[in-house]
Amino acid sequence: MALSLAVATIIMLAEALGGWLSGSLALLSDAGHMLTDVAALGLALLAVVFGARPADPRRTYGYRRLEVLAAQFNVATLLAITGWIGWEAVQRLRTPHPPIALGTMAGVASIGVLGNGVILFWLQHDHGINARSAFLHVLGDAVASVAVLGGAGLMWLRPDLAWVDPVLSLGIALLILWGAGRLIVEITHILMEAVPAHLDVAEVERAMAEADGVIAVHDLHIWTISSGLYALSAHVVVHAEAMGRNDAILQDVKSRLRRAYAIDHTTIQIESAEYAHIDDVHRH
Repeated sequence: MALSLAVATIIMLAEALGGWLSGSLALLSDAGHMLTDVAALGLALLAVVFGARPADPRRTYGYRRLEVLAAQFNVATLLAITGWIGWEAVQRLRTPHPPIALGTMAGVASIGVLGNGVILFWLQHDHGINARSAFLHVLGDAVASVAVLGGAGLMWLRPDLAWVDPVLSLGIALLILWGAGRLIVEITHILMEAVPAHLDVAEVERAMAEADGVIAVHDLHIWTISSGLYALSAHVVVHAEAMGRNDAILQDVKSRLRRAYAIDHTTIQIESAEYAHIDDVHRH
């Protein structure tokens, strides 16, 4: 992950410098899109690094939510970049721009294609949720780099098609906007402590209720602490005669949650049917 982040950062800086030197807005836009990859890889790495730090009395969940704070800053940056690219592209479509150094544009775009290919190769066997997200980001940028390279070739064959560069820039800006929009939805989802999108509460409840000795499950809550770290709290109702083997029931329920749904952080209250009937079941 760290190597992928380093390569992505180098590509981003190369494209930014190449875009400035060549006068290609499409290359500058691709550098902006590459920033989304750097952010995705950086957040994934941040989750791993800070996830290893222990909790303390004031931060009982540790430092995992720093990932969300960093993502909020990332969104603001991406929106600003998208706005600038859109404005500049429209201006270039209205007013002719000095000729683009197509050799530099094509050379740097080729570096982008090659570098993204290397990152995709490194990440293809990593099945963690953060790595999968980063893989999709890099795949999108690889496609954008190919488009920029193709645009340079087209303008080399047809110098009168100078409008290809700003049009490509607008397309890449839309890709950045789409990525920023997805990030906004994900951040909102986490801050609202909503159920993770890939989980079905009813299915999780049924799986827990299938544990030996369990009658029902209520007060079930599932939320995301940070990417890939999910928490669950619930009341588990058991037969009165099963109350003597709480540890075995807990082990069974937690094992089901860990194996099927990758939920490791759980808080489960075991109660008898009589207690639940008196206190909570009717209300819930």
